[in-house]
Amino acid sequence: MDEPALRALLEDVRRGACEPDEALSRLRHLPFADLGFARVDHHRALRQGMAEAVYGPGKTPEHCAAIVSDLLSRPGSSPVVLTRADDRQARAALAANPGGWQEGSTLVWRSAATRDERVVVVTAGTADLPVADECDATLRAHGFEPLRLTDVGVAGVHRLLASVEHVLDADAVVVVAGMEGALASVVGGITPAPVVAVPTSVGYGASLEGVTALLAMLSSCAAGVSVVGIDNGYGAACAVVRLCNAAARRVDTVVSRV
Repeated sequence: MDEPALRALLEDVRRGACEPDEALSRLRHLPFADLGFARVDHHRALRQGMAEAVYGPGKTPEHCAAIVSDLLSRPGSSPVVLTRADDRQARAALAANPGGWQEGSTLVWRSAATRDERVVVVTAGTADLPVADECDATLRAHGFEPLRLTDVGVAGVHRLLASVEHVLDADAVVVVAGMEGALASVVGGITPAPVVAVPTSVGYGASLEGVTALLAMLSSCAAGVSVVGIDNGYGAACAVVRLCNAAARRVDTVVSRV
């Protein structure tokens, strides 16, 4: 259950459109539902502004399908996201829960309403696309319509400069890069927007499966660049959601005081 759903339920009780016992029945599964093999957190959207996601690795296809079903069965408008799903998990989840859509290994049900914030997802190379796809799908699940700038790494930085106006106009930018991770510093140096950097496990020689990119991004000379873990496209998207939700709350507070 998310905040709009809870407000609507309380308003129904106030107006007499919902009996207290019925409201209590709906709330009984807060803060979590015990499925035996999983305790599904239905309180997370109220606490964080984002519902719990289902992480596919380590779960059976049946477990993935059941958790998605439980999340969808509860009142609320929060999206339901299944990440890192393999083919069997994806088929099982979609068969049990029609109406979802898939991008790469990420599946989404009940996407949020479209938002106005301008988010750009920048990738250094096409090898970074699986991580960018995870980020893109998670952002779309939460109502964003991110612009993708693909294959614009520093080995040919003119490719980025050809579309630099999109980076300059963004409200938030996610930079996905492996190798030496230099693209995050380049983007962080030319945009005033918050930049979330995602190191990927792509690269030759001493790239160390993403560790080199991670350390380079953490050491960026572009002040204020935030960095998530290696290959964590989902986490980068959630960072953008948190930033934009906080900004939206401040605007709503100012408007309500006028």
